[in-house]
Amino acid sequence: MKKFIIESTSERITAHTGLAVIGNLLYHTSLPERLNQAQPSKTQRNSNISNRDVALSYIGLLCQGKNDFDHIEAFREDEFFRYALNVDNVPSSPTLRQRLNQASLTDDWKTILLEESANLIYRMDAAITPVYVGNKPYLPLDMDVSPFDNSKTMKEGVSRTYKGSDGYAPMFAYLGQEGYGVNVELREGSVHSQKGTPEFLQKTIELARRMTNQPILLRMDSACDSADNLKICMMNKVDFIIKRNPRKETAEDWLSIAKDNGICLEERPGKKVYMGFCLSTIKGTGVPIHIAFKVIERTIDKDGQILLVPEIEFDTYFTSLFVPTAKIVELYEDHGTSEQFHSELKTDLDLERLPSGKFATNDLILHFGLFAYNLLRMVGQESLKDNDVPLRKNVKRRRIRTVIQNIITLASKLVNSGRQWKLKFNKDNLWYTVFKKLYCAFY
Repeated sequence: MKKFIIESTSERITAHTGLAVIGNLLYHTSLPERLNQAQPSKTQRNSNISNRDVALSYIGLLCQGKNDFDHIEAFREDEFFRYALNVDNVPSSPTLRQRLNQASLTDDWKTILLEESANLIYRMDAAITPVYVGNKPYLPLDMDVSPFDNSKTMKEGVSRTYKGSDGYAPMFAYLGQEGYGVNVELREGSVHSQKGTPEFLQKTIELARRMTNQPILLRMDSACDSADNLKICMMNKVDFIIKRNPRKETAEDWLSIAKDNGICLEERPGKKVYMGFCLSTIKGTGVPIHIAFKVIERTIDKDGQILLVPEIEFDTYFTSLFVPTAKIVELYEDHGTSEQFHSELKTDLDLERLPSGKFATNDLILHFGLFAYNLLRMVGQESLKDNDVPLRKNVKRRRIRTVIQNIITLASKLVNSGRQWKLKFNKDNLWYTVFKKLYCAFY
């Protein structure tokens, strides 16, 4: 059996070279300056660690898929970490925890993180892929709740979620088929999806319009079919598809409506599908609104068995679009893609089990997480522009985990000579060309 000889070296080798690309992206934001101008705390006034140092250091951690405060200790003496992220002093774990606790007492940092993230995507002209309704492009704006399982913890705000586990129930908003993060809000696990959603929706639309000038198509599920949300969409001239909660409506009633107003397609013997529109009003306002419906009537099951009582299924949607119902259904079903974005935040960035015991601090950390998620998403999408990545799969969206594993945690040798810093790669490293292209693209 061959064995390695383990030795130490004075050569400076870094295993997270990709943070240099993150540092370039951060240079194009006003995040450091705006955070330094935020109201200082009493302890901060006597500290040589600025808000800027705290925020950039923590973003550097998150971009490696690390969220625990103690992970910062490994980078206290790391020259490359400081130089790549333009940090003067890397905070200790207690300082990082205390500063985030203090910053969470107001909404200042959260607002700055969301606005600077949106501004950066617009400033860097990041490609945001639309969906098409006829010949008209719309950028899908997907809003949804995704429970975080924090079972067996004593964290503030942890309670029973609708998934049956103890945790949080944060609300997220994503833009485009790439899933750029627009807005986020941490919520207690037992809070209903609609609570606070009108205010969240209004803020989300404002942030989305910082990112793009293209038309927006809002998509939400039946937990958010409130009249308040519809009014906000109309007031802001945002098109929408919102699945309706049937509440006390019966399948038989909708079958009758479908037969009167819809078009029938018999997909197979014993299965009829009705699609169409009907006109209703927004509750409490009298404002007219269109409802798209899809009703399925089965008199024979798929195995050919005749049913004694017909099976009836129905789905209905509030919408401002005037296109065939089949297109409405297709566009709404694509809303399910946002589950993949939730997964990347939860698992790839390891944010499901948030590190603090304080609810407000975890809310701030989730905002940092969304900022880091967008940085990594931009890096991943930029890497797709040329066909020079050593991966066989032809994909439209680079997963966050892939970005971290192949670009952020890229190894190189750090050399400081003649007032110049150099990163040297092994000549056989297939990711060298990709890294160099990314570094120059965001310089």
